[in-house]
Amino acid sequence: MFLNRQQQIINLWVVFLLGTIFHTQLALIPLFHGVSVTVHENHETSNLLLILWLMLAFFILPMLAIVSTTFINSKRYRVIHFGLTVFYSIMNLFHVGLDLLVTPIAWYQITLMLFLLIVGLLLNIVSFQWMKEIKYKNKLHTV
Repeated sequence: MFLNRQQQIINLWVVFLLGTIFHTQLALIPLFHGVSVTVHENHETSNLLLILWLMLAFFILPMLAIVSTTFINSKRYRVIHFGLTVFYSIMNLFHVGLDLLVTPIAWYQITLMLFLLIVGLLLNIVSFQWMKEIKYKNKLHTV
């Protein structure tokens, strides 16, 4: 039996979120082999705090989307949710581009980010279909 759109969306968000967390953790794996992962740029404390808050938001929004998709089925939410998925796909594309500028290129990270981009695009498609279902259902009820 196939999953309904909400279940598909929740599953895709979970895969996306796990992949994003793994992307972050993958950069720290060299620590376990005695290799330094320190950034050689001087970050002011305020810049670091801003980055940490932005990362927190980046992780919390998919978690909120998972919870909201579980309980909310309104047209307005579906439109907002679709916009959120498009935002994340754009951010992932931008992130892949930035990762390609890092020297040396970490191809394992690029591979993971491309996988996440594909999951994000699939999430866009399913979210778009879910958003359009309300129009289709409304047309069926008016006939």
